[in-house]
Amino acid sequence: MKLKQWFAARTGFGAGTTALVVGGPSFAYVFGWVLALMLAVEAVTGTALAAFYSPSTTNAWASVAYIQDQMSLGWLVRGLHYHGASALVIISGMHLVQTAFYGAYKKPRELTWWLGIVLLLLILGFAISGFVLRWDQAGYWANRVEIGIAASTPVVGPLIRKLVIGGNEYGNLTLTRFYALHIVVLPGIGMLCAIGHVFLARRQGVTALRPGPSVPRWPAQTVRNVTVMAAAFACLVGFTVARHGADLAAPADPAAAYDARPLWYFRWLFELRHLAGSAETIAALVAPAIVLGFLAGLPMLDRGSDLSPRKRLPWVAGSFALFGLIGVLTLASFASDAADPDLTKREDAADALATKMRRRAREYGVPASGPADINTLIPMWRARTLYAARCSGCHDVGSKDRKGPVIEQGHGNRAWLAGFLADPSGDHYWGKTKLGTSEDAMKPVPLPPPDLDALVEILYAETGAPDVDPFKRDRGKLLFDKACSDCHSLDEGVAGASGPGLGRIGSRDYFTSFIANPKSPVHMGTDRSEMPRFDRDLSLVDRDAIAEYLVWLRTATKQDLDALEPLP
Repeated sequence: MKLKQWFAARTGFGAGTTALVVGGPSFAYVFGWVLALMLAVEAVTGTALAAFYSPSTTNAWASVAYIQDQMSLGWLVRGLHYHGASALVIISGMHLVQTAFYGAYKKPRELTWWLGIVLLLLILGFAISGFVLRWDQAGYWANRVEIGIAASTPVVGPLIRKLVIGGNEYGNLTLTRFYALHIVVLPGIGMLCAIGHVFLARRQGVTALRPGPSVPRWPAQTVRNVTVMAAAFACLVGFTVARHGADLAAPADPAAAYDARPLWYFRWLFELRHLAGSAETIAALVAPAIVLGFLAGLPMLDRGSDLSPRKRLPWVAGSFALFGLIGVLTLASFASDAADPDLTKREDAADALATKMRRRAREYGVPASGPADINTLIPMWRARTLYAARCSGCHDVGSKDRKGPVIEQGHGNRAWLAGFLADPSGDHYWGKTKLGTSEDAMKPVPLPPPDLDALVEILYAETGAPDVDPFKRDRGKLLFDKACSDCHSLDEGVAGASGPGLGRIGSRDYFTSFIANPKSPVHMGTDRSEMPRFDRDLSLVDRDAIAEYLVWLRTATKQDLDALEPLP
């Protein structure tokens, strides 16, 4: 019977809700309404995001990157959802501090207070479960740290790890379980707790902050509620626009090192673990228990009927000291990171990697096998990979073992051909080869600029380039027949009298043939060529791919080459 009376006194079961504000309207009463607004924002934006999200390890990051970088206003929806979670934590904390300051947890409002604490824990649970759904480096590694702490809990730790991960290692089951937790389990529990919290608060009415008559909520209190709600939403939108949505790191990679950092509202615990040293696990488990125990125990510890903060100094001071300590630890964590130059360099490198991966996903898409294979969609990536493995050691300008001409951006274009004719034995061309110092080496072509341009044009025309100047080409043909035909031939597949055939030189077919056997008579000849033949080591498909890459280099831009650079 006593339990029934206790429950009835605290729930107001059987009584009507109150539409009065005790002591008059106040901006101190708006927090609950602002929280309701932010919960609605999270529900609407979360539903929109769920329509485009794919909860699998191969597609999760790609779907989030698509929402952020390609979907119309996707960055805004995602940003509102992401930063709205932070707003929920901030407003919940302010509401909790205000409630503790005015003693609004006292009889008969204990259940309302405890449900509020449960709601705060659920909000933090939303943050933890949602952060890993990005399946990027930041969310993945932060979650591994969090689960590692939970798994160290005595007795139930191994069970927690098994239930959450769904196997021996992180994978699809891990992601789908967090997804189910985020969009089904937590919203269901949260909805029930929120309804109960609002129901109790309306039954019991607000705690009077000052003496005075009770007045209707409308219009004074309602106008205050709507004004602050509008201001809070405007701030959220403005912050989201300023940040252009939310950040997204590179795709999760279990094999790559990453400086895991939790969300900002868990940084105090991160700093406490750092200070605890070898006892970090104990600190990570005990500290939250102390905070939660103090908050939950306030209604039972502060049992006096007086609500005045001055008459409750020990509890008010204890509450502020607790929140103040959390704030100091949070700031200390950020300050510690800011003072670490090595960490800053690693973070800059991680940001560069994220930027490059997102740009590649935006420009080329993400393959079905996942973002780890995104490079395979980049034009010339396979050819560049083959070139790097089989050719770069002898032809890259920075290679200490270079033995042949430099092959780089612009190879085979007009400027390259002009440079070659002006100084065939220069370091950039045959200077590193035995041919460069032999009697068989081609001598520089001493021609006036107009004639040199014409000769360059006839060779450039052999590449198959579409932008050939017909007048210069025809003039170059006359010059070639007069000055070069004694040693070289422009007929395709025909060797010159004492030099390589130049028919179709620089074309894809020419390069494919040259790579297969540079020692053939039509090319360099057995005696003159130091380059090995590759028709036995590389398939025709691979030789053709490298040939296509060499042709592509003729017109490639710096942006094209940057796209092929290895990820940092």
